[in-house]
Amino acid sequence: MYRRLIGEEVRITGHGGDEINAYLARPLGPGPYPGVGVIHHMPGWDEATTEIARRFAAHGYLAIVPNLHYREGPDASPDDAAAASRAAGGVPDERFLGDLAGALSHLASLGEHSGRSGVIGYCSGGRQAFLAACSLELDAAVDCYGAFVVGQPPAEFPIKMTPLVGRVGDLRCPLLGLFGNDDQRPSPADVDELEAELKRVGADYEFHRYDGAGHGFFATDRTMYRPEAAVDGWERIFDFFGRHLGGDRGAA
Repeated sequence: MYRRLIGEEVRITGHGGDEINAYLARPLGPGPYPGVGVIHHMPGWDEATTEIARRFAAHGYLAIVPNLHYREGPDASPDDAAAASRAAGGVPDERFLGDLAGALSHLASLGEHSGRSGVIGYCSGGRQAFLAACSLELDAAVDCYGAFVVGQPPAEFPIKMTPLVGRVGDLRCPLLGLFGNDDQRPSPADVDELEAELKRVGADYEFHRYDGAGHGFFATDRTMYRPEAAVDGWERIFDFFGRHLGGDRGAA
């Protein structure tokens, strides 16, 4: 269904009371609309991620993308801010959670918000979506090929992060996971291990895996884009959020 929408940069209160920027996309109408926190990948708060937010808005969601690299480069390009973030070891988990909580609070303050919110993240954002699902009060979470939910990063890896698989018992909402079978971070074995732990604790989850797809198969601006996997993945995302948040269930 066609909807008028608006996309704009807003200021929100993040971790520690810091003011950071975020991209907000929303339908122009009275609502109510569920909310989605979109967690950008390590390359940063870029055009591809804001396009994802607009896609959610076109389907009847309030979508917000907090700039997790804002402190490393308030006026920098996404590439430069991401490079500075990598040099600093990445975004600390506590800071991420504070920034995402601030973004979701901003959505909740909007009069057209329905009272239900979920999150979705890609790459490093997929890991962060899993962390949020174990730490914040959410109604649904989507992990798109999040690396190092299982397993330690190699010693030479620039991003410092710890595995989260030990926190499966803390999962607070239904989880959708989308993974490529040609990916190495996470590898199929990593996904197997995570799924086994989710089954062990009786978590509410569903995983889907794609042959011929590796890391970043949703990324339309990159050579790893895999249309068949991405189209099916989007259908599953909108169906999942439609069931748990109450938004549109079609991805067309």
